[in-house]
Amino acid sequence: MRSGHKPRARRWRMALLGASAVVIFCDAQAAQADDPAGDAPAPTQAWAIHGQATVVAQATPSFTSPYKGPNSLDAHAESRETFDATLFAGFRPWKGAEIWVNQEVDQGFGLSNTLGAGGFPSGEAYKVGKRDPYLRLQRVFIRQTVDLGGASSNVEPAANTLGGTQSKNRLVFTLGKFGVPDVFDVNKDAHDPRADFLNWSLIDTGTFDYAADAWGYAEGGAVEWYQGAWTLRGGVFDLSIVPNSTTLDSSFRQFQLVGEIERRYKIGGKDGKLAITGFLSRGRMGTYADAIALALVNGGPADIAAAREYRGREGVSANIEQNLSDTLSLFMRAGVANGDVEPYEFADIDRTFAAGLSLTGDRWGRKDDTVGLAGVINGISKIHEEFLNDGGLGILIGDGKLPHPGPEEIVEAYYKASMVKGVDISFDFQFINNPAYNTDRGPVPVFGARLHGSF
Repeated sequence: MRSGHKPRARRWRMALLGASAVVIFCDAQAAQADDPAGDAPAPTQAWAIHGQATVVAQATPSFTSPYKGPNSLDAHAESRETFDATLFAGFRPWKGAEIWVNQEVDQGFGLSNTLGAGGFPSGEAYKVGKRDPYLRLQRVFIRQTVDLGGASSNVEPAANTLGGTQSKNRLVFTLGKFGVPDVFDVNKDAHDPRADFLNWSLIDTGTFDYAADAWGYAEGGAVEWYQGAWTLRGGVFDLSIVPNSTTLDSSFRQFQLVGEIERRYKIGGKDGKLAITGFLSRGRMGTYADAIALALVNGGPADIAAAREYRGREGVSANIEQNLSDTLSLFMRAGVANGDVEPYEFADIDRTFAAGLSLTGDRWGRKDDTVGLAGVINGISKIHEEFLNDGGLGILIGDGKLPHPGPEEIVEAYYKASMVKGVDISFDFQFINNPAYNTDRGPVPVFGARLHGSF
């Protein structure tokens, strides 16, 4: 869905609205009691209400652009903002079960209406932008945990998690509407655009074309089996009716299977983990070769929609997190996906490698602050390049032509400063070289700021 620009005064009014919501959430946070300390079993919560509000503002200066297409990043200087506020309400209907409902208010636009880069610079910008705030029911799900024995540990209360205890060995079933990355491809250092990195291809593996509507949520179910140092996960989810659209195919005629195996370990006494994730999507998708062939016959730019038939697309990725010290941690992700078939939901990325570091502020006396630095290299297949050079459009990219393709290279750095308990402000910088795999355009510096509050 494409939308026009919003007047500057309206953008600032929404930013002030977001700041007001943050202050309200801060006051609510101050009223919360601290969680029980020590090794004593935590009390089992029967219900909980949490909330969050986030404002993200991003801006780019003008950059080199000898040409542009329908899905190009705007080469003129621009600034955009997004705002969202979420109410998380949950209760425990019986032992081991949790039911959660997430009602959310969203508003704003990503840069260039969330177009122009395979690794788009804001995970807080949805593919649907609106000038005025609107209400969405983003998550409605039930989670059932079945203890299988082993040592018990406390579960800290959090959004979408009730406090209590759980056994080391357990089964966890989740059913309803939620985000596939809520369960799969999780990384403690790079997974939350409200708290850490912002770039799409850093907060999730760029090739993980997970099932989702235009806001990032799907209907389905997942099961997790925790046994010692291992976890096995599996899930089935509905795709959207048409690739990259707002409506899910609730009939499950178009669906996705996801599997993951995770191994936790210690190196030098420091915690780490490795997860391997695979997906298989089945739905009406086009191949780039078919789209190019049809364009040669019919004339005009290559049109992937004209080449769609019921088929599959698969991919696999690796996700590593490793503590290097008590304050410094490393993360890495790498992935490949079938580059002959169009991505269905997430981003125009066929291969990716990302790595980064996260450092807490203990050494300079600000233990609640975090600084992050990461880089990612995204790529696409040769036939994908040819499709774009023939005028084809992807989920996020399409400069009208691509005579000189190259890898999309992105560096992101942020500093998150804790203001008071539950409220933080972040300053973010990204440098995107060869946006949309086009060496003729850019590079593009992206300046950002984020205000986030939660209780």
